[in-house]
Amino acid sequence: MDTLDVLVVGAGPTGLVLGIDLARRGVDALVVEAGEKLFPGSRGKGIQPRTQEVYDDLGVLDAMRAAGGPYPPRLLWKNGEPLGTKPMFDAVPADEGAPYTEPLMVAQWRTQEVLYARLKELGGRVAFGRGLTGLEQDAEGVTARFADGTTARARYVVAADGGRSTVRRALGVGMTGESVDPSPFLVADLRVRGLDREHWHTFVGDDGCGVALCPLAGTDEFQLGARLPEGTETDLSLAGLRRLVTTYSHLDAADVTEVRWASDFRPRAALADRFRVGRVFLAGDAAHVHSPAGGQGLNTSVQDAYNLGWKLAAVLAGRAPDALLDTYEEERRANAAAMLGLSTSVHNGEVRRGEATVQLGIGYRESSLTEESRANPGPVRAGDRAPDGRNADGVRMFDAFRGPHWTLLAPEPVAGLGGLPAPESYGPGVFLIRPDGYVGWAGETAEGLRTYAARTGMFDVV
Repeated sequence: MDTLDVLVVGAGPTGLVLGIDLARRGVDALVVEAGEKLFPGSRGKGIQPRTQEVYDDLGVLDAMRAAGGPYPPRLLWKNGEPLGTKPMFDAVPADEGAPYTEPLMVAQWRTQEVLYARLKELGGRVAFGRGLTGLEQDAEGVTARFADGTTARARYVVAADGGRSTVRRALGVGMTGESVDPSPFLVADLRVRGLDREHWHTFVGDDGCGVALCPLAGTDEFQLGARLPEGTETDLSLAGLRRLVTTYSHLDAADVTEVRWASDFRPRAALADRFRVGRVFLAGDAAHVHSPAGGQGLNTSVQDAYNLGWKLAAVLAGRAPDALLDTYEEERRANAAAMLGLSTSVHNGEVRRGEATVQLGIGYRESSLTEESRANPGPVRAGDRAPDGRNADGVRMFDAFRGPHWTLLAPEPVAGLGGLPAPESYGPGVFLIRPDGYVGWAGETAEGLRTYAARTGMFDVV
């Protein structure tokens, strides 16, 4: 049996992003999916600005924009009458360092189509109908068994198979968490008549329960989101969803013409006790489960994949020690915990959607992979997201960062490594930008840079 470099379990956004990142690095990876096709629903539809930066790097941002659109304002209704509109998000002003500040709406099924097309373009593979039933690992790799009787052998396995992760359960990793709301919720993709597509229509009763119908950008459908009274039995049939819509809105049953997809859930916040067990890693919903409020779940999951991809590639190529992979859990588990708290706060109405939810402030200053040696750091420090901007030569940073390489920013070229001048907005110093767009190392001069490079697998420096 041939041994893959990486087996990725799950072809949702997490698994597909990781597959893309590995494919562009020449890693022999296979994505397996239990279903016979990609997930069909809208579910996670919010693409936060930081994730747009990731998609820019992966070469899919233009396609994502074409597949979706901006969020409409919320239109509140009462007794069949519109009461007025409110923006969904507090505005975050764009500047040279952060060119994307508004969330983008893309139905999850459209997101996955775009990512899948990019993965195939890069030569990556997805095997559908391959539900994992168990795995065993040893010192050399992991053997995975599937429901169709086949097996696969890989040096590393990444679980991107969702909140009910088969891999996580096979590993015996627990999840610590709590219910966010005792009320049942449901989400569905509908075709609806009688509502304009310029607003997110919200119908809320005095008890805080109700429905919202959001036009899904890039489609002719609406996403229905509903919060129901405690103890209510959910009915996901066309008849049941029609009753729900007519109960809370002025629409007639016949105005709901079709149900494309529907699901029910109870919001909870939960974090896996570990993100790594030997040669197996947990990512996305397999590692953390969020309330959908604030659009943090899918975006945090994409960041997991983006953090892990370059580290796996460096270790597999022999450029970095296995210990580099320990920094995945160190960096991402802390961030996932913070995002879980944020999602719950947004759900409870304690935090507004806006600056707090765009994920541009996420960083790794406390990571063991971060080295800041300047006595007086400027506005950009080691561990921070590396901002966009143009240097004195007119080079745009996001253009320089785009690709699977490290980027060295220095006032003068460093022997054997080259380098570009940093924009003035970075402040003085030398900056080494990781492949995932964070400042890994910063110093007054390049002294100490090579020592850092040796333990992190730095290569292909621009």
